[in-house]
Amino acid sequence: MANGTVLLALRENPLGGGVSTEQLRRIGKELANQGLEPRWAASAQEARATLHTESGLAAAVVAWDLPRGTGAGAAAGKGDGADGEVAGGADVLRHIGRRFKNLPVFLLMADDADQDLERLPLWVSETVVGYIWPLEDTAAFIAGRVVTAARAYHQDILPPFFKALRRFDDAHQYSWHTPAHSGGVAFLKSAAGRAFFDYFGERLFRSDLSISVGELGSLFEHSGPIGEAERNAARVFGADRTYFVLHGDSTADRMVGHYSVTSDEIALVDRNCHKSVLHGLVISGARPVYLVPTRNGYGLAGPLPPAETGAGAVAARIAANPLAAGAVSREPQYAVVTNSTYDGLCYDTVAAARALAPSTPRLHFDEAWFAYARFHPLYAGRYGMAVGPDTLPGPERPTVFSTQSTHKLLAALSQTAMVHVRSAPRAPVVHERFNEAFMMHGTTSPLYPAIASLDVATAMMDGPQGQWLIDEAVTEAIRFRQAVVRTGRRIAGAGDRPGWFFGVWQPETVTDPATGERVAFADAPASLLRREPGCWHLEPGAAWHGFRDLTDGYCMLDPIKVTLTCPGVSATGETSPWGIPARVLTAYLATRGIVVEKTDSYTTLVLFSMGITKGKWGTLMDALMDFKALYDADAPLDRVLPDLVGRYPRRYAGTTLRDLCQQMHEHLTGARLITALDTAFQQLPEPVAPPQACYQQLIRGGTERLPLREASMRVAAAMVTVTPPGIPVLMPGESTGAPDGPLLRYLGALEAFDRAFPGFHSEAHGVTVDAETGDYLIECVRPARV
Repeated sequence: MANGTVLLALRENPLGGGVSTEQLRRIGKELANQGLEPRWAASAQEARATLHTESGLAAAVVAWDLPRGTGAGAAAGKGDGADGEVAGGADVLRHIGRRFKNLPVFLLMADDADQDLERLPLWVSETVVGYIWPLEDTAAFIAGRVVTAARAYHQDILPPFFKALRRFDDAHQYSWHTPAHSGGVAFLKSAAGRAFFDYFGERLFRSDLSISVGELGSLFEHSGPIGEAERNAARVFGADRTYFVLHGDSTADRMVGHYSVTSDEIALVDRNCHKSVLHGLVISGARPVYLVPTRNGYGLAGPLPPAETGAGAVAARIAANPLAAGAVSREPQYAVVTNSTYDGLCYDTVAAARALAPSTPRLHFDEAWFAYARFHPLYAGRYGMAVGPDTLPGPERPTVFSTQSTHKLLAALSQTAMVHVRSAPRAPVVHERFNEAFMMHGTTSPLYPAIASLDVATAMMDGPQGQWLIDEAVTEAIRFRQAVVRTGRRIAGAGDRPGWFFGVWQPETVTDPATGERVAFADAPASLLRREPGCWHLEPGAAWHGFRDLTDGYCMLDPIKVTLTCPGVSATGETSPWGIPARVLTAYLATRGIVVEKTDSYTTLVLFSMGITKGKWGTLMDALMDFKALYDADAPLDRVLPDLVGRYPRRYAGTTLRDLCQQMHEHLTGARLITALDTAFQQLPEPVAPPQACYQQLIRGGTERLPLREASMRVAAAMVTVTPPGIPVLMPGESTGAPDGPLLRYLGALEAFDRAFPGFHSEAHGVTVDAETGDYLIECVRPARV
């Protein structure tokens, strides 16, 4: 039996009368009898609504003379033909082509003799798989044609590994291999196991199989359906070769780093990197030379300035780095750049590769948060796999790696990731050698449902549906961005309440390239913001972003990563007498069931993935409005954050929301925390020893934990990463510096903040907090061991 639904976009009302209508009703009944659920639509407007909501369509029957419907939605898309009725069918066909890949579509033709195929536009024959004259064949025969096409479509849409896994599962074979739960049967032998089995369902456990199942292929040998799925992903993501990785992008980063650079070779590392990049340096024994991004008044990390990635600037950094003196060569073997950044800044990757090419033969773009970039024209030329012989010809082109955390912003299970490779003759990637690194870091017990989710995530991006899905996320993000600005404008204009509201980190105005007209962002057509990358460029010197030393088009803000801004400070660093620190806002949002991605001093980041809807972001807007009302009314804190007051009554009892915000704002501005952060990240600590040497001391007891007041001029044994902003501030092998130096001054400011505002502490990896004193303790190499 076929499965799924079939769209019947027909002019006639199936509940009406007439011979033709009766035949259509019979066809619908035959389809239902054979397993397809009919979805009737009497106009193009209704058909488009069905296409938007019904992803499980297996086929469609569309009347060419379908009415367009009424309302604003009916005006979209003129289609072909002389009048609106003709345009209705054309509009639906066009919409199907944008939404689905190879969905079988039959065109329903009128039975009168004056309408024939020759009157249809030529493109129609390339869109449909057949034509139906409802009175010329039996209902059973016509329904059979649709069902046959739907069955073939269902087979074709399944990607390689998922198709093989389903086929194996359907065979109902006994398991004689690991895992020991044997398809879930073992769980049925205890009460706790039975509850676990019932919660997840039998299919999960039947598909949790051993690598002994030969017909499913091997993840290490990249053979069979797994190998076919990886090759399919390489095609879809634009790579020469793609590797499926479990245990996340962190494993992918370590894998690429371990392959690309060896002991005592130089690696160029974006300081705005994930800690897994450092782990790769520890494993490989490389000597890092860091490239330093800009920062703005909010404390957000910007891109690497273009001037800092040129050959001369890189050579100067290497010459000034003490670790480079012990390197086997002054020529870097590997460079890693974060793209896009946590806050949504993405490079012109071709320009970045061109700048770094003279310095390194291997370039790694860590695109953990950017796996969708290839599938929307807004991001053209902004992702790693865009760098190839067609965009960067010549012998200096580096080999490019792109590591992507597929599960983060595409539809895949947690811990799933991919490595994409575009090899260059200058430093060719030999599969057998890269596979050694792959096997060192990969698991010999892969979870097959996780592999299947990578396969399905690839299939979802293949063809027009990929752009449709990403375009929907971009569109919802734009709507939310504009709604926040418009709401703030309405509040300021109403005059019946304090005129402040939250903002969004984005350009204040954009330019329509077709007219040259400059318009306010909130008033710009959504279609312009959705299709024109220039609307999102970080224009050199623009106050809204606050970054220095940029060139035109070098960097772009990703619209789906939305940073809300709070009163108190600007992107250029100006402070206000009053403010609302973002930590207070996000604490309140958490009480409303809204968990944000990241919180800095005066900004908070929310992500608009494919799962975002207007209803979902509408709840966020409502919560922002409610917070404003509570702040304006100076509501008691035990009403706004009752759990916080309950945990720390001596600190917060009797405090109001406005009091807390002002106290925290004055503390942040008085301590100049953002300035301290900026200085600590711009004036890097002095490198003393390679990271691997410090790790060896850490493991062998050659380190000690010291409070900040005793840690000056010591060598760090472990990375210190503070969230916010989530970027390493101290690397193993680097000196902690003087007591009043940038690093210890910044960490001391955080320590003081934590003491002053319990419940709002920073998340600091590599820092242990003394439970009794609240002191920050950091791991340092014992002096005799350096």
